[in-house]
Formats: sequence, C-alpha cells, structure tokens
Amino acid sequence: MKNKFAFIIVIFTSLMLNLNAQSDSSNSSKKWTFGGQTTINASQSAFSNWVAGGENSFGGTIFGNAFAKYKSERDTWDNTLDLGFGLMKQGKRPIFKTDDKIDFSSKYGRSMTKYGHWYYSALVGFKTQFYEGKSSIDDTTKNSTFMAPGYLSVSIGVDYKPFSNLSIFISPLTGRTTFVTNKELSNNGAFGVMPGHKAKFEAGGYIKVEYNQPIHKFFTYNTKLELFSNYLKNPQNIDVNWENILNFKFNNWLSANFYLTLMYDDDSKITITNDDGSTHQSARLQVREIFGIGLTYKF
Repeated sequence: MKNKFAFIIVIFTSLMLNLNAQSDSSNSSKKWTFGGQTTINASQSAFSNWVAGGENSFGGTIFGNAFAKYKSERDTWDNTLDLGFGLMKQGKRPIFKTDDKIDFSSKYGRSMTKYGHWYYSALVGFKTQFYEGKSSIDDTTKNSTFMAPGYLSVSIGVDYKPFSNLSIFISPLTGRTTFVTNKELSNNGAFGVMPGHKAKFEAGGYIKVEYNQPIHKFFTYNTKLELFSNYLKNPQNIDVNWENILNFKFNNWLSANFYLTLMYDDDSKITITNDDGSTHQSARLQVREIFGIGLTYKF
C-alpha cells in the first residue's frame, strides 16, 4: 500500500515538473501563455504523558495546477490541469486518504465578431482520482477508486469572456459519460450505472463559470462553478460542483490556503439511518473543506 502511495506521489511530481519545463518555452510565441503552481501542506501532532489525551498524527496534502492558453484575434484555446492528493496517519490506524483529484479541461473558442466577448466554443472535460477511497478511516470497504468514477464530457455552446479573469460557458448540448471500471463497484450499481455495467451516458445542458480575482496584494480568490442537467432522467435534479480557493501569500514560498468544495450529484448516494434504525440510500449535499499552511512554488 505504501508503495502505491509513493508511486502516486512520483507521478504527481513528474507531471508538475514536466509542466514547469514546458512553461520555459512561453516566450517562443506571444500567442501562448503557460503557468501554474504547486503547493505542499503538512501538519503533525505528538503526545507523551499528555493527561488530556490525544493521538499522534501526521498529514500532508499536495496540490498542483497548470495551464496552457492560446489567444489570437479570433481564437482562444484554454487548457487546464488540476491535481490534488492528501494522506493522514493517526495513531495506529491505517493510512487514510483525505484528498484525491484529477481534473483536466480543454476549451476552444472562435469569436463571433473580431473584437467581441462572445465565442462559439467546444469543451472537453475529464475527471477522476488517483487511488481508492473509503467513507471513513475505519471502513474496510472502498467506495471509489481510479476511473470509478471517471467522468468524460463533451460540450458545444457559447463562451462569454467580458474580462480576462471571467469565463461563462453555456452549453445546451452536452454528452457526459460516467465510468465505473471497478468490478465490485460496478456490480453494486455505484454512481448511477446499472449493476454490472461499467458506463452510463447522459445528454443534457451544462454551465461552467470560472473567476479569479486578487483581493489584496497578499490575497487571491479563485472559484469554479459547474452545473449539469440530464435531459434523459430527472432534469430538475441539477448536479452541482462548486470549488472555492482562497490563497494568502506570506512571501514567494510560504502561503496559507483554504479550499472549500460543495457538490451535489443525484446519482451519488449515501446511507441514511432513519429514526427507527432502518437505513435508506439518498443523495445529499457534499462538503469538503481543507485548510493548510505550506510551501508554494509558482511558475
């Protein structure tokens, strides 16, 4: 298990270094811009003869994002990659995963007018995770793993870019495929696929809003909101993914980061215990919050 985690960290770091190397060629063409950053947060606690009690613990999270963007008078092509992976070791309990994300997006746009803010656009997005996850640190049953789920979406629509730091993409024609390649999860019908099947197709409408803003010379705020409605089943139940990042920069290397993700997916169910002790499956708002202080390298 430790070897698998080490392998993941090596792959993650290699990707970031490779993207960093590519950024050195940004001066080769004025139409292309490259960049991104990597952040490593860590926390540790230790107790010895501590009357109030407590367990030794150690945790760490690594985040990385990179972009490659092309812009000419009429054309834009935005490529982004967001990666995240976190681990925690508490007492004698096994290592537990606290964060895991692979999110790639590629969007091409053609301006409706020569100097306008509206673009005919097409977008391809892919999401999954590096490693298996569990509901809690003491749970022995995995509820997700690489490509379970995996999401591949293709969208055609329009993109409104009134400013360089704001994009509003609206697509009435989106195809989204959910993959559950793990046999055990597939047989359980996880993430809305039919039991025994490894993929599910949905056709619907999609909106993606991206915004980033320096609040102060030390503060930056980034947000991404995604909405999807499946035309084929329960279109009123809109899938929501809203990511928020607040970054405080102490200096060129040290920073504090606050991550808040709100997600709702009608096909992702959790077990709810009723008042009489019985249980049922239901979709709920999912919330993830991460705060950390660590090292940041920006390129």
